[in-house]
Amino acid sequence: MFELELTPVWISLKTAAISTIITFFFGCAAARCLSGYRGKAKGLLDGLFTLPLVLPPTVVGFGLLLLFGKHGPLGKLLLKFGTTVIFSWWATVIAATVVAFPLMYRTARGAFEQIEPSIENAARTLGASEWNIFWRITVPLAWPGIMAGIILSFARTLGEFGATLMIAGNIPGKTQTIPLAIYFAVAAGDNARALAWVAVILIISMFSIFALNYWQHYEQTHNKH
Repeated sequence: MFELELTPVWISLKTAAISTIITFFFGCAAARCLSGYRGKAKGLLDGLFTLPLVLPPTVVGFGLLLLFGKHGPLGKLLLKFGTTVIFSWWATVIAATVVAFPLMYRTARGAFEQIEPSIENAARTLGASEWNIFWRITVPLAWPGIMAGIILSFARTLGEFGATLMIAGNIPGKTQTIPLAIYFAVAAGDNARALAWVAVILIISMFSIFALNYWQHYEQTHNKH
């Protein structure tokens, strides 16, 4: 028998929670802006926002290394403040946020585009600000879709591997998430430990799927009444 160190669980859950919160705000903002944008660059912007979803995670991780490395533009900026994010816990958050962003963005955008424009226009004629319209009308109406995006983003960040390994590395107790723990357990020939970690992430992932299905069922039942 072996003792399973639960630190990767805490790191994974903490990373997934923080990155999901960040993804929620940035994904909704991008979805809102692009859902009402009619310019020629709409297709290009949509492609850029969706790109991390179709690129291999290692490519995303390499791109983040180029940005945040000591020779990258953001890396140089951070060094001026005496800090860096490479091989730190924040690197796991950045990697998870980038790969989950397209899920939140596309789900929220689809939800926003289903809202009848006349509802928002009526609020404008009554003098409501765009900020109030967005948070008090648009978001509540689109909430079922947004909630689905939140749960999918959380599940995606929980399983992130390639980009995290590239920019954060595998530092036990600091950046080692459950997927990294599985990979390096297998690499070391410790299949029993790898299976234990697989069981843990399966339980968490199934709970996320159950939460999504429960939410959709609740919304359908609530809307009927």
